[in-house]
Amino acid sequence: MSSGRVTRRRSTLLAATAVAGALTLSACSDDGTITTGGGDTNFVTGNSGIATVPKGERTAAPELVGTTLDDKPLDVADYKGKVVVLNVWGSWCAPCRAEAQHFAKVSKETADQDVQFIGLNTRDPEKSLAISFEEDHGVTYPSLYDPRGKLILRFPKGTLNLQTIPSTVVLDRDGKIAARKLGGLDAEKLHEMIDPLIAEK
Repeated sequence: MSSGRVTRRRSTLLAATAVAGALTLSACSDDGTITTGGGDTNFVTGNSGIATVPKGERTAAPELVGTTLDDKPLDVADYKGKVVVLNVWGSWCAPCRAEAQHFAKVSKETADQDVQFIGLNTRDPEKSLAISFEEDHGVTYPSLYDPRGKLILRFPKGTLNLQTIPSTVVLDRDGKIAARKLGGLDAEKLHEMIDPLIAEK
C-alpha cells in the first residue's frame, strides 16, 4: 500500500474520530451553555441560559404524536389549553439523571395549575432502560418513546438541537414554543421557565 493511501486513511480516521468526539460531548452536556442549533429564532436568552419568546412572536410546536413508554398513544396537541413542559432525556445521560428528581418534584407542584409535563425519551434502544429510569427517579408523567430522535427533528430549525440532551421546551396554552433551555435544569430554573407562562392570560 502506498504511503499516500496510508496518509489519506489516517487523515480520514482522525477526522471521523474528532467528529464523533464532538457529537458525544454535545449530546450530554451538564453545563447548559450549548447554544447551537442555528437558524433564525425569536429566542432571547437570559443570564440563566433560559431562552424565551415574546407572546406575539411565538411559533407553533410541531406535531408530536407517538406511543409512551407504557405503550399508550399520546398526542401533545391534546394538551392545548395547558402549559406543556417537554423534556428530552435518555437513561444513559448523567445530566438527565441529575435533573430527573427536579422534574418529578415540579411536575407534582404544578399539576393543579394546568401544567402538563411530557418526556421525550431518546436514544434508549430498549424501553426497559427508560422505564427503570423513571421508576428510580419518581417520574410519574408520560414519556413518548423516541429511540431514533425522529420527534425532535420535527421542531423548527433553531428551536431545539438534537445533539443537546437534556433539553427542555415549554409550550404556552396555545401550543406555541415559549421557552427553551439547552442542558440540565433544577427546580428553581424550571419554575423560572414555567411560572410566567402559568400567569399569562
